[in-house]
Amino acid sequence: MQVEGQIVDIIYKNEINSYTVATFETVEGEELTIVGYLPFVNEGDNLKVTGNMVTHPDYGEQLKVEIFEKTMPKTKEALEKYLANGNFKGIGPATAKKIVNTFGEDTINVIKMEPQKLTQIKGISKEKALEIAEQFIANWEIWQIVGFLDQFGIGPQSAETVYKKLGENALEKIGENPYILIDVASKVNFEKVDSIALKLGIDPDNYTRIRSAIKYGLERIGLNGHSTVLYENLLKFVQDLLRIDANNIEEAIISMKAKEEIIIEEREDGTEWVYAKPFYEAEKNIAERLISLKNSENIKYISTLKKDLEKIEKDINIELSDKQREAIESVNDNNVCIITGGPGTGKTTIIKAIIELYKKHGMKPVLCAPTGRAAKRMTETTGEEAKTLHRLLELAGISDDNENFNTDLLVTPIDGDIIIVDEASMLDMFLMNYLLKAIYKGTKLVLVGDINQLPSVGPGSVLKDIIESEKIHTITLNQIFRQAAKSKIIVNAHRVNEGQNFISGNVKQTIIDDENIDLLDDFFFIQENNQEKIQQTIISLCKGRLQNYGNYDFFNNIQVITPTKKGKLGTKELNILLQNELNPEEEDKKERNFGEVVFREQDRVMQTKNNYNILWEKENEREFKKELGNGIFNGELGRIDKINKEDKTIRVKFDDGKIATYESTDLDQLEHAYAITVHKSQGSEFDVVILVAAQSAPMLLTRNLIYTAMTRAKKLLIIIGSKSVVDYMIQNNTTKHRNTGLKFKLEKLS
Repeated sequence: MQVEGQIVDIIYKNEINSYTVATFETVEGEELTIVGYLPFVNEGDNLKVTGNMVTHPDYGEQLKVEIFEKTMPKTKEALEKYLANGNFKGIGPATAKKIVNTFGEDTINVIKMEPQKLTQIKGISKEKALEIAEQFIANWEIWQIVGFLDQFGIGPQSAETVYKKLGENALEKIGENPYILIDVASKVNFEKVDSIALKLGIDPDNYTRIRSAIKYGLERIGLNGHSTVLYENLLKFVQDLLRIDANNIEEAIISMKAKEEIIIEEREDGTEWVYAKPFYEAEKNIAERLISLKNSENIKYISTLKKDLEKIEKDINIELSDKQREAIESVNDNNVCIITGGPGTGKTTIIKAIIELYKKHGMKPVLCAPTGRAAKRMTETTGEEAKTLHRLLELAGISDDNENFNTDLLVTPIDGDIIIVDEASMLDMFLMNYLLKAIYKGTKLVLVGDINQLPSVGPGSVLKDIIESEKIHTITLNQIFRQAAKSKIIVNAHRVNEGQNFISGNVKQTIIDDENIDLLDDFFFIQENNQEKIQQTIISLCKGRLQNYGNYDFFNNIQVITPTKKGKLGTKELNILLQNELNPEEEDKKERNFGEVVFREQDRVMQTKNNYNILWEKENEREFKKELGNGIFNGELGRIDKINKEDKTIRVKFDDGKIATYESTDLDQLEHAYAITVHKSQGSEFDVVILVAAQSAPMLLTRNLIYTAMTRAKKLLIIIGSKSVVDYMIQNNTTKHRNTGLKFKLEKLS
């Protein structure tokens, strides 16, 4: 059905994706509830909507909007509401009424074409009249752009970016050349852009069309973790996409190369690899800066190392193995060093000893990690403050969009003598580039990580490439220490990493020298194939069974981890189930609906993207004062402390003590975290992990994924699910290969 009318009340609006529930008054005077994605629509706006009537189980009949068109108000009353809807600074209901009473049906033309006439209204100066006109035109332009761009898969936020980049004539520019969207927005639906461009009469062999397809292809490979693509593979992708002669594509590639929009790297085996320029620059910078740092004078060398280590062992009550001593000597002998190894191999002890060693000589160690939880864990295990790399480098306001990576970005130089980066396997190529840019020559850099874990979310394979290049001194820790070897969690993690099945009792273990070690009861495998029974078992473990077993409380100690978001054992459904069981609806608990999600006070939540601008406060227990700052980053976990219904804000207290208040516009960055994916758990540790071995896409059922999940548990690990799924994951060592060039670039440099 199609109806025309006016928005009289907005019941709910998601400020990010513009999902709206509103009361709509038709021109016939009938009131309807309409629901749908209505970007830049406000109370007082006039719309022509097309959709279907649906019945909601709680809210009754609603018109679900499929298509809508914003129209100009047709009556004086409608025009008054439109002007008074809050979009026009300086116009309230009283002023709106005066304007409409003065100019009647000509009001819109006056505002757009002759704004100086508005000065007839008391209180409106010439400057204010021009400002009203500018706001009116800009508001209308933005809305038209949003409506137009929605067909390309570009949401309201990105649409605003497009408007800012292209200006007031954005629609005209897009109409003349739809492919301009590939340059000014990310994740654009190329096929739709292309379809519209061809309908406008653009020649299939047009250079702009081919160039945009090449850029689109390179963006796609970045989103899949690669930094580069084989020339012939890019050629085939673009040819399949555009269905044109390959010679025309090759000519466009030559032209883009000449303009340095893309870089073609020829390797020693004769292959040619194509890069988007920012990706190539990032790899090149990493390689050059690493080698430069490595070859700098070793001005932090400690000549009394052996004697110092003997004293440090006594002072902090540790006993270093030969391999750990070798690692510390390697740090002393080299400006850049990598320490890699699995759980229980002594990485933390090495870090502690290095910190003490350099502090003893009046030098400043700097500790950091890619994520907030990894930095928090580093602080807890060492007793020294560790920061996230984003905070350390003060990367406020940078784009998370790979396409907008800025090789010229100014970063804050790091004030330290030795920089230790934990969880280095999580470093993507862009973050690594920023880090190296901030390090002075002569400063030592130690990368600590486990290359058998999942790779970084962003593009590149930084730690793996550096190790495989053999250009940077690397110590591989492969001995499990006696105390760690008591843990079935650690023993089984190493067995899985070697392709072996779990052990379930005190049996001889091939990876432990001493077969008489009594294993702790910190690992259980509950075999169950029925998904509903798995759900119920997870709930019972979280609700009380583990409280009785080890005094483990869900909100303080337990984390459910699963490979997938989808299905009965994915995060979406498990979060709903666990919220209902662990934090049910109560009269004195405030709630906030956000689309289909219900946020409730005391909910466990996670930040899902880097937000550099959100403000936070924190009690500094060491200095007995309040600390203020900005920035909450992807993966940080917390609980909803308070929901304010009046100003529609949600206050979250994060696990590291930061308290941040979320406005409506930020709520899409929060999601429930009763259950999280393995990828989101990386860099974190939890006392108890309940790992779901759920059937899902084969690309998720890999050895490094189950290994990463297992190594998140500190005190207790419970794996629940199908034995066949577990067996498949352990044997599936075909980790997704990433096409990169960092190893090649390092090998070329001396």
